[in-house]
Amino acid sequence: MSASTPSPPAGDRSAPAIHLRPARDADVAAIVPLLLRLKRLNEEFDPLLKVRDDAEAQARETVRGQLADPKAVVLVAEGSGADREKVVGFVRAVVRERPFYTPQFEGVIVDIYLLPLYRRRGVGEYLLAEVSSALKAKGAGVVTAEFPAQNEIAVRFYAKRGFRPVTSIHARPL
Repeated sequence: MSASTPSPPAGDRSAPAIHLRPARDADVAAIVPLLLRLKRLNEEFDPLLKVRDDAEAQARETVRGQLADPKAVVLVAEGSGADREKVVGFVRAVVRERPFYTPQFEGVIVDIYLLPLYRRRGVGEYLLAEVSSALKAKGAGVVTAEFPAQNEIAVRFYAKRGFRPVTSIHARPL
């Protein structure tokens, strides 16, 4: 994965530039609040996604574990201008085996989050392209994304980029 700054999409010269790079241990403190913002947003979509009281500690542990996991990809987006060297977004993904299907390995985008200023300007698409490349380099032959079913923004984002529903998870409280 090349750490570089994307050009703004054609016709949009107001797009803030970012620097995308693999996350490091020193980034955990910046990633955790963004991850919690995303999880709290997910909670708004469905009460079965209620954020736990210990979510901050869980987020730190999860991100640290994935930074050490050779099957995981964690990338951070640093902003430009006043946000230079500030983490303004991240993407987390893992490679999973699909024992009954080909391709055998699936790259799963677990979380993707950008601060509002960096949205709708091609930055999310850039994150998606780069994480897809990183997952392919780790052996994934297909990329999927997990997000709340009621998140129509995510549905449209991924559909516009060629994603389609493949499986569905249904839940009910016990």
